[in-house]
Amino acid sequence: MTVLKLTQIGNSVGMVLPKGVLGPLGVGKGDTLYPIEQPDEIRLTTADPEFEAQMEVARRVMRERRAALRELAK
Repeated sequence: MTVLKLTQIGNSVGMVLPKGVLGPLGVGKGDTLYPIEQPDEIRLTTADPEFEAQMEVARRVMRERRAALRELAK
């Protein structure tokens, strides 16, 4: 089990993620992580939850309006 320790970074508090944590996330220096609050934990993800919600709406519209979108594409 990896233990992460909080440390002072300027006027903020942060943590250093070891390679063993970065690897499974598929991230590195300069990448963005999004914290998602769940009832008993906070999950870090590389997927922007706001963008994912917008894409879900777009997928639903594309399913519901398939014929109209085909006509517009002609």
